[in-house]
Amino acid sequence: MTSAKDIIVVKDLVKRYNGFTAVDGLSFTVKEGELFGILGPNGAGKTTTLEIMETLKPATSGQVTIDGHDVRRDPWAVKEEIGVQLQSAGFYPELTLVDLLQFFAALYDIEIDPVAVLKEFNLEEKASSFYDKLSGGQKQRFSVATTLIHQPKVIFLDEPTTGLDPQARLNLWELIEEIKKKGVTVVLTTHYMEEAERLCDRIAIMDAGKIVKIDTPQSLIDDLIKTGFKREVEVRQATLEDVFIHLTGKALREN
Repeated sequence: MTSAKDIIVVKDLVKRYNGFTAVDGLSFTVKEGELFGILGPNGAGKTTTLEIMETLKPATSGQVTIDGHDVRRDPWAVKEEIGVQLQSAGFYPELTLVDLLQFFAALYDIEIDPVAVLKEFNLEEKASSFYDKLSGGQKQRFSVATTLIHQPKVIFLDEPTTGLDPQARLNLWELIEEIKKKGVTVVLTTHYMEEAERLCDRIAIMDAGKIVKIDTPQSLIDDLIKTGFKREVEVRQATLEDVFIHLTGKALREN
């Protein structure tokens, strides 16, 4: 990771709304091929930061570059390099999954085999289905599939596993890990600490619009232990979720 270039550079980023500062002077970099997590409580500024990086909102001040392109001065060049996870409002309800994939491919002026794309995400049996008829896990996998349709260098995933059952969440974790192995840079927000610890190479912890600390998950944990911190409850070798998966299996339950 140390030899990789900085594919995302954020410098002195500020976003204000009518006197309220949602993002307050952020500076950080993301390495090419890294899975970078942004964590923080509600209202910390995570989503606003992502929206500026995705060219969806203008910054009040500061600079963001992605693969050398300034998001303010050259947003269309940035759009060609990134994939953004869409929520349900981004999909036309009258189109099937195949139709939707062909629609997104047309936007990027590329040709794809939509069934092959769906197969890669374990959705081939839903080719003629509508997005609204999918299970939660299927919706999230399809949403991720659309972010990758034009082979972007960077993808943004905003709380991708919220509301999923344990099997669907585990499946999506494995999918995100496979995407990273292909060299795609992933920027992820999540409220699940276990998810961040498993997936992220580094984590930025935000609060009140500022970055409190950036480091690897293990280094963040080690630094806390060095302060003398001890959990009140002894750490067990398994969790209730481990029991659930052990008893019910990893197989997706989507029908």
